[in-house]
Amino acid sequence: MKISATWKYIIIAAGIFISVPAMAEIMERIVAVVNGDVITLTELNSAFEPFEKRIQEGYKGPDKEKIITENRLAMLNKMIDNIIIDQEAKKSQMIVKDEEVTDTVNDYLSRRKMKMEDLITELAKENSSLEAHRKEVKAHLLRMRLLRREIKSKVAVTEDEIGEYYRKNRDAYEGREAVRIRQILILFPKGADTKTKAKLREEMDAIYKRLLNGEQFDLVAVQYSQGPSAATAGDLGFLEKGSMLPAVEGVAFGLKKDEISKVIESPIGLHIIQAVDRRGAGIKPIESVREEIKAKLEEEKIDKKYEEWIKELRRKSLIEIKLQG
Repeated sequence: MKISATWKYIIIAAGIFISVPAMAEIMERIVAVVNGDVITLTELNSAFEPFEKRIQEGYKGPDKEKIITENRLAMLNKMIDNIIIDQEAKKSQMIVKDEEVTDTVNDYLSRRKMKMEDLITELAKENSSLEAHRKEVKAHLLRMRLLRREIKSKVAVTEDEIGEYYRKNRDAYEGREAVRIRQILILFPKGADTKTKAKLREEMDAIYKRLLNGEQFDLVAVQYSQGPSAATAGDLGFLEKGSMLPAVEGVAFGLKKDEISKVIESPIGLHIIQAVDRRGAGIKPIESVREEIKAKLEEEKIDKKYEEWIKELRRKSLIEIKLQG
């Protein structure tokens, strides 16, 4: 998941004229301070709202409040990490030019087949503006540039490591034909009538159009999908024949890599699936899976390197968390 926000630190010059209750109210809205930069309760609520909504709607366990509290704290820690990374990027004196921001925004518009006016309207609905959006894009580009320099450029995978991984995991490259899919699922309520199903179909058709317009499948899945796979951006992993609902399986094995299905109706609800990868029966030779293994090992090393790097930055930082449970 990536998180961005505009950090505001309000300094009250005439503090001596503020009453104690008013000052307490201001402090209550601060949930964390990171090397002097502040995260407000409003910013945390805004970032966490779609995740809390999904938990409220999709999780039926008895410990729902505990799950929400734990995920809320995890979100805050992610926001803290992002501030630390932004601060580190500023220290490094890296520069992102305005033209790069413009190119990134234009590429986004092109992929979604949108006009600038459409983006401005969309941002207004979120109480944002084009200027604020450009600032967020610039911060994101700066952050990614720093991470490439500090993390990715220092990671390498050798041929020996690829060979060793293949030998140790040969079972993963053999077996029955399987397809790895992502799924967006809207469940039918128990006893749903024709009218209810038709309404849900309209909602799913609208989601399908968004995917055709270039929105990323995993991000849409996080926002709308129901069921356990929503927590993994819709990723169901590799599924062999005979392990899926017949209506879904019939479509899944007919999709090409990265192809998105139309809306599928099954007894439990409505599905849209995307074929991420597939493998056939028998053992794949190392030549055909070398790049796949290399990418996997590289990702593991990057994750480990990032955890070490951000842990060290947090150790050097002055962090105060004020979030109440």
